[in-house]
Amino acid sequence: MNPKVDFFFNKNSKWQDEYELLRTIILDCGLTEELKWGKPCYTVNGNNVVLIHGFKDYCALLFHKGVLLNDAEDILVQQTKNVQSARQIRFTDVEQINDMMAVLRSYIFEAVEVEKAGLEVPMKKTSDFEMAEEFRERLDAIPELKEAFDSLTPGRQRGYLLHFSGAKQSKIRASRVEKCIPDILEGKGLNDR
Repeated sequence: MNPKVDFFFNKNSKWQDEYELLRTIILDCGLTEELKWGKPCYTVNGNNVVLIHGFKDYCALLFHKGVLLNDAEDILVQQTKNVQSARQIRFTDVEQINDMMAVLRSYIFEAVEVEKAGLEVPMKKTSDFEMAEEFRERLDAIPELKEAFDSLTPGRQRGYLLHFSGAKQSKIRASRVEKCIPDILEGKGLNDR
């Protein structure tokens, strides 16, 4: 156990008992406990394997390269359609975790083997992401905007593309594009304000 992570388990949470049990299971599998993104993250040879986190309706184990796991039990969940690599196993009570203990251990050990083997998830390129027509029109109309967008890191580009295309209505997409143009021209990402 890593004392830097204890605060996560000691803070008042509706998932406190579930977190403790998940922690015990993971540590019994021989992983190193670290604190990353404010969450308990478990690693092997310095590489992320699994993370514990919670939400309003469930807590979960997040496997960083979950898409590469066999998932014989069909229990891995893709958080959103844009998550490429990570997959979750979700829980709503301690009994679920107790009932799945052997399965959880097998998934954790498989995730460790994936990491030790150096397997990588083939990630989509930025050009593979959908570009909202409203944004494409502004890029065509404003050469400086296209140059500024092309100069952004791939992650910042994807952030904008997902933000723009996430709106269902054209007027909302157009509004989002207009609001973000100044930040793009300044070389900022969507969350760099």
